[in-house]
Formats: sequence, structure tokens, C-alpha cells
Amino acid sequence: MVVLNKIYTRTGDKGDTALGNGARVAKFDHRVEAYGTSDELNCVVGMARLHAEGDVDAALSRIQNDLFDLGADLCRPDMEKDNESEYPVLRMVSSQVDRLEREIDAMNARLEPLRSFILPGGSALSAYLHMCRTVARRAERLAVQLASVETVNPDAVKYLNRLSDWFFVAARIANDDGRADVLWVPGANR
Repeated sequence: MVVLNKIYTRTGDKGDTALGNGARVAKFDHRVEAYGTSDELNCVVGMARLHAEGDVDAALSRIQNDLFDLGADLCRPDMEKDNESEYPVLRMVSSQVDRLEREIDAMNARLEPLRSFILPGGSALSAYLHMCRTVARRAERLAVQLASVETVNPDAVKYLNRLSDWFFVAARIANDDGRADVLWVPGANR
């Protein structure tokens, strides 16, 4: 259980922060960039939820919780030392990726195949879901960059990759099952 009695600590006033294992690193460290961007994504998902209801809102709620799991995973290096921790270390697991794939497949079954690229927009929910997609892609790029220099849970990277796909398909669903998608017209304004 997390208990936050005091919000400011002054421990980061000199430009460093603590990771999940207590190690201190610069606030611009690759690991901090990766989990910070997953936190940013969670905020954008919260904005999308302002326009969602029913099953979509419930799915976005699950995703927000997953994104906190993801942040907990990314903020803790040294996966090989997980079993030495005094408490269980939270890591992303393949079942979270599998759930996204099942949901993508179910949503995609309702849609006609694409014949053009889609411009972000249409309904407000669709526009926000496209914003979620682009922030998820950035979070994925940062996690992959981190993985090029440090150990990163492969399921964390897979989750981000599937999540951006989930947002894309959900954005089409939010546009009247793709019927209200805004299509790109190559060279339309030449």
C-alpha cells in the first residue's frame, strides 16, 4: 500500500530523483523519461475518458491501472534482483498484452478494412484516442531506447506496442465504427 503523507520532499531539488529500488539518478535519465512518459499517457487517457462511456470507459479504466503497473515496472531496474526485494516487485505480464490483443481483435471485427490512412479527428473521443496513440508510441520509443542500454522487461515494451494499436482501433470505433473516420487525401492541397 502506498502512503503519501507529504507531497514535497525537497530531495529532487538538485535535479535527481529516486528509482523504485532507491537508487538516485538524474531526472533526465532514460528510465525516468520512459516511466514519466507512461505517466503522461495516463493523463491523456484520463482526458479521453471524459468523452467515453460504457465498455470503452471501462477498458480505458483498466488501461489506466495498467499504466501505473507499467510505471512501477519501468522505475525499477535490476530485474535479476527482483527476488532479493523485501516486497514483491510489480512487473508487466504477458496476460496484460494478451488482453489487449483480444480486445483489438474484437473491436477490429466490427470495422471495414482501411483503404486510406486516417487523419486524427472525427469525434472528440476519437481525437483523444489518437493523442493517446501518439503518446503511447513515444513511450514505446523511450522504453526501447532504455532497453538498448539497460535491462527492461520485454512485456513492458510489448504492452506499449499493443496499446498504441488498441488506441488506433478504438479511435475508429469512436468514429461510428469507422464510418466517420477522417481520411487522408494524398496531395489534396497542392
